[in-house]
Amino acid sequence: MISGLVQILLWQGLGELISYFLIPILPGPVLGLIFLLMFLIIKGQVNPSLATVSDAFSQHLGVLFIPAAVGVILFLPQLKAHAFAVIIALIMSVVLTIVTTAVILRLIARKNSNES
Repeated sequence: MISGLVQILLWQGLGELISYFLIPILPGPVLGLIFLLMFLIIKGQVNPSLATVSDAFSQHLGVLFIPAAVGVILFLPQLKAHAFAVIIALIMSVVLTIVTTAVILRLIARKNSNES
């Protein structure tokens, strides 16, 4: 289990470094997850230790959102000042998410029907 946690932290650390020095617009943890995903796709399998830690994180996912919620509260005055823009951005992101999900589901369904 320690090995899986170390792997996650190393990928997050790499993401933080690249975010800090090269791509400051993207959060380090997001870059770290992208790098971890690419690594796992290339490797073709998930280490059992990494799977155990990932399952534990997934079961307690709500706790991981607490720091983000606190950050939102800290910026409440700025959010109120730009409420209209925030609402428009939220609506657009929901619509984009729905469209993207529909396109991906169609591609997967088409692939599955071709295999059958």
